[in-house]
Amino acid sequence: MSSPTTRLAELGITLPAVAAPAGAYIPARRSGSLVFTAGQVPFVDGKLPATGKVGAEVDANTAYNLARICALNALAAIDALVGLDTVTGVVKVVGFVASAPGFTGQPGVINGASDVLGEIFGVAGKHARSAVGVAELPIGAPVEVELIVEVTG
Repeated sequence: MSSPTTRLAELGITLPAVAAPAGAYIPARRSGSLVFTAGQVPFVDGKLPATGKVGAEVDANTAYNLARICALNALAAIDALVGLDTVTGVVKVVGFVASAPGFTGQPGVINGASDVLGEIFGVAGKHARSAVGVAELPIGAPVEVELIVEVTG
């Protein structure tokens, strides 16, 4: 399979700029052969394209696409720290979905992140995952995603 940066180009995907932290943390940190990202909300050009709870103000399909954006924002943080081509595998994805009462489609929403990671990394993009429904997320974001990836070098 192609390198991750080559694969992004083949898919016509450009990673966004790394979002500035909204608190006392950094976007990504390496520990040994693992890189952990902070939770990434679906910022596009510094703004949220949608706010609210999934299953109410935000439909599941829109949230799926927002989870995809979250994953790309996390990859941008990884790329800035160690270079995307050092990633040998995606270890874990944790996704949070601001859920309206009764909404139980969190796994389908977080598939947006999982699917784009598979498109970019192929078999190396297969990962363990949690998809969690929560009452609220920062700044009204419908979705938040964090990654743990394994790297070389």
